[in-house]
Amino acid sequence: MMRTVFLIGVAAIALSACDGDPGPQPRGSNPELPEAQRGLLPDMKIPRPTAWGDDRPTVPQGYRVEAIATDLRIPRQTLVLPNGDILVAEGSGGQAAPLLRPKDFIAGFIKRLGKSSAGSGNRLTLLRDADGDGTYEARGIFADNLNGPYGLALANGAIYVANQDSLVRFAYRDGQTEASGPPTLVTELPSAINHHWTKALTASPDGRFLYVGIGSNSNITERGMAAEVDRAMVWQIDAQTGAHRPYATGLRNPTALAIQPGTDQLWAVVNERDEIGPNLVPDYLTSVREGGFYGWPYSYWGQNVDPRAQPQDPQKVASAIRPDYSLGAHVAALGLAFSTPAMGADFAEGVFVGEHGSWNRSPPDGYRVVFVPFRDGRPSGDPIDFVSGFLKDDESARGRPVGVSVDPRGALIVADDLSNTVWRVTRSPPQQAAASLPSGGQSPQAR
Repeated sequence: MMRTVFLIGVAAIALSACDGDPGPQPRGSNPELPEAQRGLLPDMKIPRPTAWGDDRPTVPQGYRVEAIATDLRIPRQTLVLPNGDILVAEGSGGQAAPLLRPKDFIAGFIKRLGKSSAGSGNRLTLLRDADGDGTYEARGIFADNLNGPYGLALANGAIYVANQDSLVRFAYRDGQTEASGPPTLVTELPSAINHHWTKALTASPDGRFLYVGIGSNSNITERGMAAEVDRAMVWQIDAQTGAHRPYATGLRNPTALAIQPGTDQLWAVVNERDEIGPNLVPDYLTSVREGGFYGWPYSYWGQNVDPRAQPQDPQKVASAIRPDYSLGAHVAALGLAFSTPAMGADFAEGVFVGEHGSWNRSPPDGYRVVFVPFRDGRPSGDPIDFVSGFLKDDESARGRPVGVSVDPRGALIVADDLSNTVWRVTRSPPQQAAASLPSGGQSPQAR
């Protein structure tokens, strides 16, 4: 009892700790990384949940945002089906694991302060807008009794779901509103401890292969390398047989995957390691090379050695691939979707990234959806806030974006697992956008 009281007291101190403004985040294709900083505890600051009330997220001028589903049970990822229906994976995973250090207890305590009180849905919910007016008037359970569902993909006449412990599939025909039976197991996925439980998912364009992102079982191997077998990597899985192999390794926590349109190129967003400073290590967006090694645990952002990983492996460090694009440290990127021209000229080429938000940085960062512009198929330029306002101030958050999906007809779908809402962002009708412009002024941000 006394130990628990002591640790809660330490957690309270950690919550109030703040070393001031840590300076600009390293973002972009060529970020300048700061020196590593190590201390007893990292800055820990997580905004507490607060209601949206009459407010909505902020979107660029000429766009509008609407809540198309509320009162969900931890919406994580979404999938737009060919007929326009939207599948929502709802749930939470992970399991009790040994607390190796007092800071593990403190971190868990602090993270819980920033989460929804809703129970885990462990289900897929289907949303339908039958008349195409933007109001999703029909809502039902497509499938339930799942186990931490997260990644979703449609291929081969089936809906694939990456649970925290297995990849399964449901037979699907266009317009179907609920599963016709229990899922078929494709293959089991690593689930022991599940420090990082989310299993990201995407399918190759021809449907032959499925790609699953599997996060590490620790921050920096503090549970030992035996706990990291088959972790911190992307699996390539044969959709028919379930046979699998490592496709790329050294990715600490690949939380969202997508195939670049018109190519077979796999991309990922990855959450990097903690406890070496508020601006290290950048979470990143990167193309994923077959057979590539991306550094974890031995190094970060290429060949920057992390001495905490023991024993070291200089050969692995020398082979580490530098990621394509820094999103900033601790932003917790959890969503990834390539855009289409239907999203408007300014956002036609690039990716949308859902940033769930930091718990271990002061001031907080993330809590938004950014657009990373591409040129000639590669990231080019600074990230642009596309959906923001989730962070009310440094002390409170109204929402936390997770998965993002692009409806080819011109809408961005955003899952918010704090307010348990699915948001839909579309271009405003021309007359509405024009009417909202103040005379003689520049276009403001619109809510």
